[in-house]
Amino acid sequence: QVQLVESGGGSVQAGGALRLSCASSGGSFSTNPMNWFRQAPGKDREFVAYISANGMFDNYEDSVRGRFTVSRDNAKNTLYLQMNNLKPEDTAVYYCKLARYDVWGQGTQVTVSS
Repeated sequence: QVQLVESGGGSVQAGGALRLSCASSGGSFSTNPMNWFRQAPGKDREFVAYISANGMFDNYEDSVRGRFTVSRDNAKNTLYLQMNNLKPEDTAVYYCKLARYDVWGQGTQVTVSS
């Protein structure tokens, strides 16, 4: 059974940066495409980014494209989300997920103050 554990969240001011990590264990990370999602208070969980299993392809939600970068290190079984030029509207709990299965991490809180 694959387990996912996010880390790297925190509180930053607008314009700042954070890098989230998602460590995978118990399965074949390198063969799984991955997603990042986020859920802001009072809102539905929304898609943020996608990366293919080999890291060659990615896709982003429109509001983060150009500011966020998804990457992965299959040798370390770890997924990343580099978030630059953060805005208050990026405040949310961020989750990693196997793209093809209903397997989620526990989430990590990101808070951006103006």
